[in-house]
Amino acid sequence: MKRYFDVLQLLWGAAIAAELEYRINFILATLTSLGNLAGSLFSLFLFYRTGYTFQGWVWEEALIVLAIFTILQGFSSTFLAPNLNSIVNHVQQGTLDFILLKPISSQFWLSSHTLSPWGLPDIIFGGILISYAGGRLSLTPQDYLLSAIPLLFGLASLYSLWFMLGATSIWFVKIYNVTEVLRGLLEAGRFPIVAYPVAYRFFFTFVVPVTFLTTVPAETMLGRVELGWVIGAGVLALALLYIARIFWNFALRFYTSASS
Repeated sequence: MKRYFDVLQLLWGAAIAAELEYRINFILATLTSLGNLAGSLFSLFLFYRTGYTFQGWVWEEALIVLAIFTILQGFSSTFLAPNLNSIVNHVQQGTLDFILLKPISSQFWLSSHTLSPWGLPDIIFGGILISYAGGRLSLTPQDYLLSAIPLLFGLASLYSLWFMLGATSIWFVKIYNVTEVLRGLLEAGRFPIVAYPVAYRFFFTFVVPVTFLTTVPAETMLGRVELGWVIGAGVLALALLYIARIFWNFALRFYTSASS
């Protein structure tokens, strides 16, 4: 484990140093995050401006869901997208050969070899929004900590699905478009799951686990989640992590080296 931790320090240190050469990007990322958050708040406001509420969700509670979504968006932009979207390029360009020869797990390297600090504004703005809404709802630090458990489960599930989609580039060339479709579907997490028709709720719970990414952590923070949902999120996360590992090893059996 220490070896992997040391590798992460070296890789992330180099990635941050390279990104900070273009510091104006942070200002642009901040303005983009502000624009996206303003658009999301305006969309949510359109529902609540006439007194309408999502079933069981007052304005401040819906803000909690939006805030968690914003934090997840920042996390994805910082860690997931820079790493997992590059799997396609490594396969297409043949550089996956060099990764497979490294004395560490290829899945670990592909999943964590870089990061992009330009997702930090989303994480910061999401934290500010959660603090504001939580203060209005009189939430305690314990409430925030409890919500981190299903949130971590949701992140593990999202990582596993994203990684498996990237791994299919070994068979399909233009799989990058599919990963963008996945990111588009995750946009549904801006609102509580009750905002969607029943059929959509089923899809966003059991096909693309959007419910476990935002609504379940929000309900945990608000102290009204059923224990079965948290357990289900944990079981789903562990199962998907295991399947992702098995699927990667299976996919590598079909990988044709660039030198062969």
